[in-house]
Amino acid sequence: MTDRRTFLRASAAGLIIASQPAMSANSFSKPRLRRLHEVMAGHVARGRMPGVVTLVSRRGEVHVDAIGVKTYGTNDPMRRDTIFRIASLTKPITAAAAMILVEEGKLRLDDPVDSWLPELSNRKVLRAIDSPLDDTVPAKRAITLRDLLTFRLGIGAVMVYPPKYPIQKAMAEAGIAPSPRIAELPADELMKRFGSLPLVHQPGERWMYHSGSDILGVLIARASGKTLEAFLRGRIFAPLGMKDTAFSAPEAKLDRLPTCYQGDAVFDEARGGRFARPPVFESGGGGLVSTVDDYLAFGRMMLAKGRHGSTHILSRDSVELMTTDQITPEQKAASEFFPGFWESWGWGFGLAIVTRRDDLAAVPGRYGWDGGYGTSWYADPKEDLIGILMTQRLWDSPRAPDFQRDFWSAAYQAIAD
Repeated sequence: MTDRRTFLRASAAGLIIASQPAMSANSFSKPRLRRLHEVMAGHVARGRMPGVVTLVSRRGEVHVDAIGVKTYGTNDPMRRDTIFRIASLTKPITAAAAMILVEEGKLRLDDPVDSWLPELSNRKVLRAIDSPLDDTVPAKRAITLRDLLTFRLGIGAVMVYPPKYPIQKAMAEAGIAPSPRIAELPADELMKRFGSLPLVHQPGERWMYHSGSDILGVLIARASGKTLEAFLRGRIFAPLGMKDTAFSAPEAKLDRLPTCYQGDAVFDEARGGRFARPPVFESGGGGLVSTVDDYLAFGRMMLAKGRHGSTHILSRDSVELMTTDQITPEQKAASEFFPGFWESWGWGFGLAIVTRRDDLAAVPGRYGWDGGYGTSWYADPKEDLIGILMTQRLWDSPRAPDFQRDFWSAAYQAIAD
């Protein structure tokens, strides 16, 4: 460990900063931007991760900081164009894609999804969360697109660890339990397995994390008649210039993909790993790779209420709907997630929204999400601020890693006025 830390201190000291010319002289404080760098370089030097790329943007001024290396024990530096597995930062993009289809009249928020997802029709629901799988009652209503977007479809992550309920065991055995490892099943088989199990709760009753986005991606593909990646590329990535965002990194770009770690162990290699080849399942909940500049383009579109230059990716009303808390107080009280989450947060369509000012970076109305592989993106309409953090170390507890919480505190303290 001593040798690795010595190496990391040296690589962290070799700062790589790329900043676009300032369009507003008062966006950020230069001394406080240096503090942001020092905070993040300190995490790299202490061996928390081999490297990190951060981006802060405000009023047209963009600062990118690439620190450290892509893989422990190498001299391969993190760069501005490093391609990261963005995990759950995929969810807001998938939600935006669904709203494109709503605007085109191909989908409706409150229509049943049965015609596109027959596997989810005529659902049975567990009588109680600890019930045997055959102790069910009929669903009171069909699952809708709104349910998928807001994670109120009735199935998803059961936040009880270690697992103790029959439904948790059944989801794991079927390969559909939310996990850092993306399902390697064809979409039709995945839906068949979802359809083989009862719902945990009645549709619309409670919020359950993750599964709604994976199922939403299947819905988008079926409703559009294209693969999910083809739809995303044609309607979001290409118009926004997101040239490095996809469900895998091609051979020509693998030198830009860092190693992903779980603790000190390798979770996913760049070459030969899960993201070095097109996936069996294009996960709308966590399957994309991207760069800080690509995600900045998506974030700017959201802050601009759906506009990109003279082009509208989404309408203003769609963005406002996506970024409005959709979960009622009663649903929050009944929905388990990370400790204290619902005290300060709400959930819109595929992303979270700050609802209470209780921390330095907790500005009500700020929206975005985090990825379990060590990624984070939020946009703050009040401050005209976008922040992006990209590294490749899996979360090891329900609480956000120290380096992530420190990034957001340091990003907000760098605001000049």
